[in-house]
Amino acid sequence: MAQFVPFAPNVEVNGQTARSIIDAIPMGRDYRIAILERHGIINPQDNQWYPQDKWLDAFKEIHDTIGQSTLFNIGKAIPENAQFPPQIDNLEKALQAIDVAYKMNHRGGEIGYYKLISFDKEKKTAVMECKNPYPSEFDRGIIMAMLRKFKPLESIRYEVSLDTSKPTRLNNADSCTYLITW
Repeated sequence: MAQFVPFAPNVEVNGQTARSIIDAIPMGRDYRIAILERHGIINPQDNQWYPQDKWLDAFKEIHDTIGQSTLFNIGKAIPENAQFPPQIDNLEKALQAIDVAYKMNHRGGEIGYYKLISFDKEKKTAVMECKNPYPSEFDRGIIMAMLRKFKPLESIRYEVSLDTSKPTRLNNADSCTYLITW
């Protein structure tokens, strides 16, 4: 599967998560609202559910018209807008919680996963596999937001990069793998 293609036809995303397209960055907010509306998501409400395929169509339009940096910024907004487990107090738990939150904010069928493949506190590296239909830059933004928020205080340099030696959704694979350093 490539980016923007749901794994199952009846999957839904909750309104709080859907609002991340609107709330990610102030500039261009009205334009992104119009994109959601063109795809049938009008004034998303926190307690409502919306078809994932329509949300992915909105992502595709954002990708095609605004660009990948906006997808990255929307991803960075997810930890502020989506429901996350409350007991997160370190980076390893935060990265593992992405999958828990993903499952809390989707329903109705196969959605894929976010899997922390490795975590080395001493080397300050981690690897995460993201098997889902979302854009690669969106996932990178989610991981980056969690890294910024939960990295050790002494870590001033940090990065999340797509591992291009592995299959990626950019090349029609089912997943992307990210290299995380702090």
